[in-house]
Amino acid sequence: MHCLDLSEDNLSARYQSFTAALWRRRDLRFSMVRTMSLLRALISTVRMVRHTPQLAAGLPPDDAVLLDAPDERLAPALVSAAVGEYEPAAKLLATTRESAEWENRDRYVMRLAAFADKRDGWLADWVRAAPHDPDALVVKAELAVRRAWESPARAERLRETGPLIDAAAEGDPRDPVPWRLALDHARGTHATHSAFEALWEQAVRRSSHHYGCHVAALQFLSAQWYGSHRECFDFAEQAAQDTLPGSLVQALPVRAAFTQLLSGEPTPLQADRIDRAADLAIAVSAQYEPGDPWPAEVRNLLVYVLVGRGRWAAALEQFRLIGAHASSFPWTCFTDDPLGQFLETRDAVKIQVASEMPLRARTVHSDPCGHYA
Repeated sequence: MHCLDLSEDNLSARYQSFTAALWRRRDLRFSMVRTMSLLRALISTVRMVRHTPQLAAGLPPDDAVLLDAPDERLAPALVSAAVGEYEPAAKLLATTRESAEWENRDRYVMRLAAFADKRDGWLADWVRAAPHDPDALVVKAELAVRRAWESPARAERLRETGPLIDAAAEGDPRDPVPWRLALDHARGTHATHSAFEALWEQAVRRSSHHYGCHVAALQFLSAQWYGSHRECFDFAEQAAQDTLPGSLVQALPVRAAFTQLLSGEPTPLQADRIDRAADLAIAVSAQYEPGDPWPAEVRNLLVYVLVGRGRWAAALEQFRLIGAHASSFPWTCFTDDPLGQFLETRDAVKIQVASEMPLRARTVHSDPCGHYA
């Protein structure tokens, strides 16, 4: 097997040989446009071969990337639930409730309910043992809403979950998570705007900057449901402006950008708004450490938006910050294999960035007199 020689001298010789062959005989009759297209394609291919391997620096190998990997607090609860023990999950959610960790609580409730969707024996045991436990009630309500959303008779099934959501809300009146569920429930049951606004008021009264509640409201206001792209963006941008420093709500406009991209090619005005949303999300992402699981979903979503806008280098940087933390969203919107889609997109971004890198490193000559001499 012969290795491809990518030395500078060999590349230069190949280009000269290639162009000479194109123009050696008049009967070839290549047009200038076609010739340049072929040259660009050749150069792009050589760039990809040369630069793609080095762009893998800082990216974990494919087999090290995990989908929706739990953090160090949730992982033991899931392991115990897998063997039918609910006590660690009960202790975890009780801790989040007692210390008002509403953001963590919301994520843990969703993850535990997703696990119970496949294996719910541990949850059934928990509810039997403690039927009035507000933590068991909120997971039970989350699971019921989740299953109703997946049903062909969605609206009817969702209406049946109303009493479960009410019971979870009564379990601890401080908890905003049941109200996030109520917002999702309202969207699926075709609630009026006024009914939704009443629920939204109750949600933000409990936690004015709760990310999950803001996402639920954004979905209700999206063009896919009961609003418009403009209304969705307006809400997201205002929420990002009003929220606390470091909150993921600051990245909410990138979700509005995502829904806009799903609807087709944006107008120039819409594209500007999408780019501003991406820039804001990049700034939010920079506030967190590389490989931090907390902003992983926002970073995954940001990658999709950056790719949609052809911002390849910025997308590759977010892949480096994501590290091994692939998230189901947004990839499940397009495939039943979200991890595979994540990895394929990462490879495509590396190739695209490599194809745009210069073949030769430019030599920078320093000015001995200094910049202002």
